Amino acid sequence: MNFPGTIAVMGGGSWATALAKLLLDNCESIIWYMRRDDRIEDFKRLRRNPAYLSDVEFDIERIEFSSDINYACSKADTLLLVMPSPYFKEHIAKISVDISDKFIVSAVKGIVPDENEIISTYMERRFGIPPEHILVVSGPCHAEEVALGRLSYLTVGCNDIFHAEQFAKCLNGKALKTITSSDVEGIEYAAVLKNVYSIASGIVHGLKNGDNFLAMLVSNAIREMERFVDTVCPRPRQICDSVYLGDLLVTSYSRFSRNHNFGSMIGNGYSVKAARMEMEQTAEGYYGTKCIHEINRRYDVAMPILDGVYDILYHNAKPAKVIRAMADTFI
Repeated sequence: MNFPGTIAVMGGGSWATALAKLLLDNCESIIWYMRRDDRIEDFKRLRRNPAYLSDVEFDIERIEFSSDINYACSKADTLLLVMPSPYFKEHIAKISVDISDKFIVSAVKGIVPDENEIISTYMERRFGIPPEHILVVSGPCHAEEVALGRLSYLTVGCNDIFHAEQFAKCLNGKALKTITSSDVEGIEYAAVLKNVYSIASGIVHGLKNGDNFLAMLVSNAIREMERFVDTVCPRPRQICDSVYLGDLLVTSYSRFSRNHNFGSMIGNGYSVKAARMEMEQTAEGYYGTKCIHEINRRYDVAMPILDGVYDILYHNAKPAKVIRAMADTFI
């Protein structure tokens, strides 16, 4: 097969929509799996996603839509996974066809619920996908800015750097630049952790602690991220590279960040339950916090920011009190 071959976009949210738009700038056609037939019919009629990034128009004649996940998996050579992590396992459980010879590209910024595994590890174990067939796509990148055509950068990771370079060509454009990496696991863990730290930054914003303190939080967050990633998947890496530090920064500061906005509501006095209900889209850091906290029981890495966010989200700890205690650990 001439990789990547036929690509299927698996998911219908904002990030899936942005990535589909990039693919259609470089590929003749794509398959697009969405679970709801009514959403597909609206998409065909409007020529745009009715629910996400609805200002972006598509050439629907070049898209084969399907609500049958097994049909999409059978027809495609490469599956671009873009489901929200809390629902990932539910979607993937519907796959009954053999996909062990497919290429998997994960743009999922989370961990598989209950399994506490990153996507690459889960797909390798669950479906027998060889590691050299598994890729990841990560930021720093917000779907909204990609859709607006603002200059953005993505990192494509794969153990086989040739495959990373080939898939990167499918995303490149005038306003989208790509970087390649072989650090698949590190990229995946960093993508989860930056959402956790973005919630913390939102809480700080909601508490009106100020920019000086926020800068200290983020600088300590990147140290914490480095400690954890280097312990869990040790290998040479530069934590200041854009896929680690850059993604952390944009998620911590941007008004497009769901996790920051979620944390900001909590800092402003919302209960965790009320903030979750208020959010129109999933704040994946809520789930990622619990997953990383449980994973870290095996490694015992010093993670005061993660632990503080976990206490706020899952033990109803007072945000102001937690942030004050967290501040005492900063260097």
